[in-house]
Amino acid sequence: MSTSASPAAMLLRRLRRLSWGSTAVQLFLLTVVTFGLLAPLACHRLLHSYFYLRHWHLNQMSQDYLQQSLKEGEAALHYFEELPSANGSVPIVWQATPRPWLVITIVTVDRQPGFHYVLQVVSRFHRLLQQCGPPCEGHQLFLCNVERSVSHGDAKLLSRYVPVANRYEGTEDDYGDDPSTNSFEKEKQDYVYCLESSLQTYNPDYVLMVEDDAIPEEQIFPVLEHLLRARLSEPHLRDALYLKLYHPERLQHYINPEPMRILEWVGVGMVLGPLLTWLYMRFASRPGFSWPVLLFFSLYSMGLVELVGRHYFLELRRLSPSLYSVVPASQCCTPAMLFPAPAARRALTYLSQVYCHQGFGKDMALFSLLRAKGERAYVVEPNLVKHIGLFSSLRYNFHPSLL
Repeated sequence: MSTSASPAAMLLRRLRRLSWGSTAVQLFLLTVVTFGLLAPLACHRLLHSYFYLRHWHLNQMSQDYLQQSLKEGEAALHYFEELPSANGSVPIVWQATPRPWLVITIVTVDRQPGFHYVLQVVSRFHRLLQQCGPPCEGHQLFLCNVERSVSHGDAKLLSRYVPVANRYEGTEDDYGDDPSTNSFEKEKQDYVYCLESSLQTYNPDYVLMVEDDAIPEEQIFPVLEHLLRARLSEPHLRDALYLKLYHPERLQHYINPEPMRILEWVGVGMVLGPLLTWLYMRFASRPGFSWPVLLFFSLYSMGLVELVGRHYFLELRRLSPSLYSVVPASQCCTPAMLFPAPAARRALTYLSQVYCHQGFGKDMALFSLLRAKGERAYVVEPNLVKHIGLFSSLRYNFHPSLL
């Protein structure tokens, strides 16, 4: 009497029939070699990759970063010390027209001594403005000092070259006597003061609010020119409340709450999947077309891009200003925010109606107002500034780290 073979026996016979030349075995080996060997070896030092070996590299990389930042701070200090003083007549920037097109307002407090963050930021803007030439003649640098004490030496040095608004100059500082004004609310009030001062002093078309530890990228002015002249004139972008120029790299992965990224992630698979399938079929001498192979390579490419780090693939968009993307903004963070003048006035009104506290900073306040007021906001990808500060102006950080 014959008996049917067990499922386990049937599976074993099928596995035995598999050869090294079979498609299934080849794709399995490709997956193991890619995600188990090649990608970890290539990416274990990439800070924003899932393959990053934090316990091996983070402490040393953070120390190296701090040492490099100290050197760049000293270089920025020497840069300004060697410039001829002009008593505030702004020799280091292109002379803006009586009504500038763009005011670049740098909000500064006295941070960790030695790093000279604000000097690094202003010196980079100066160099980029010089390189930009006539297209940037309508740009104006403006420093907003919101340090309560008089010890902000870098702001004093910059006042010889850049127009400065000092919030607490000549006023009685009663901040310490008001227990209801916490550091988060003070930061919001400082931001409101600087934004309002920019509008009142220059009446520009746009205000770029930059925190004093946000270094501009090399392409910032060509990209802003393209975005403001062309992209922001599109119907769905017109009248936005603000445009963010920075989003933390650690939050740029596809597996995040932003639904637009899921569509982009699927698009990566739809583009790279067919390309890798064609290459495999060609070099493996496989006849015809296989949907399972296409599905495999689509998922393979999506997984590889996510695990290596979406941040690094976004860098390819820097090849041209037209490749930068503008997508709906999320709540974090505010190192660099661009406001059209009418939107800036609306933002001032909105911010005066909210109170900030721990867990509800000015970035969350602005984001919460979007739905409440029926506004829209967007973020540019990749980032147009680099956040260099490891010392927060809101919290004490005795062990600064890159993550």
